[in-house]
Amino acid sequence: MLVGVALWEGYKAVGDPDGTVLFGARVLPRTDDAAMPHVWTVLSRFGDPELAGGDPIWLVVLQACLFTLRSVAIGFVAGALVGLLLAVLMQRLRVVERGLLPYVILSQTVPLIALAPVIAGWGGRLAIGPYPWQPWMSVTVIALYLAFFPVAVGMLRGLQSPAPIAEELMRSYAAGWWRTLVKLRLPASTPYLFPALRLAAAAAVVGAVVGEISTGTRGGVGRLVIEYSREATTDPAKVFTAMVGAAALGLAVAAIVGLGEFLVGRRRVRA
Repeated sequence: MLVGVALWEGYKAVGDPDGTVLFGARVLPRTDDAAMPHVWTVLSRFGDPELAGGDPIWLVVLQACLFTLRSVAIGFVAGALVGLLLAVLMQRLRVVERGLLPYVILSQTVPLIALAPVIAGWGGRLAIGPYPWQPWMSVTVIALYLAFFPVAVGMLRGLQSPAPIAEELMRSYAAGWWRTLVKLRLPASTPYLFPALRLAAAAAVVGAVVGEISTGTRGGVGRLVIEYSREATTDPAKVFTAMVGAAALGLAVAAIVGLGEFLVGRRRVRA
């Protein structure tokens, strides 16, 4: 984070106020205060009221991040489970891997900003029993959509990582597929699992924020970015407060995954 701040302020100090233009196209942004306010200006804006007599911006951003966190958490957990199940299935049956893996990869080439309105439109026609579909559920599905891919690919690589001699040893013990999965493949996949989960967590945050922006879901930090962007001309620092909140949300989710990795590592060392 300190490196990012240093790069931001460094470019602002030496960059062209009109931006860097190469072959008639602007390749680096303008460095005036309207486009790139100072970091300390953005941070000081957190303490100001959002509206006259209203709550401070830090509280509004925090509440928006907590609202988005619900969609991120559900989408991340569901996406991780879907990715894990797909990885186990593809490892178990080679024909499924050959037939399904290309489509798993192809699914991530669909532009999210085009997919989000489609998911929101479908969700508007659904209901869970007597409960109508809520807009935040569409955001959760979008987060799930981005989160399952790194887990599926990473876990597949991890499940296939045991050495052939280890598999031969399990067969010599007359261990079936399930016991081999639990005793050999899952422990061996741990070094691949947590990096995949960190990527999935970051992807879930991106999916939730973009989903809120695309579907117009109110209450989350994605919607806050849109609302604050309307004031970009007169109050550019306010726009960046919502962006900082979204970045902080991503760091917090990644930190939670990192804490889980640390706890699992300590438990394995003690065992």
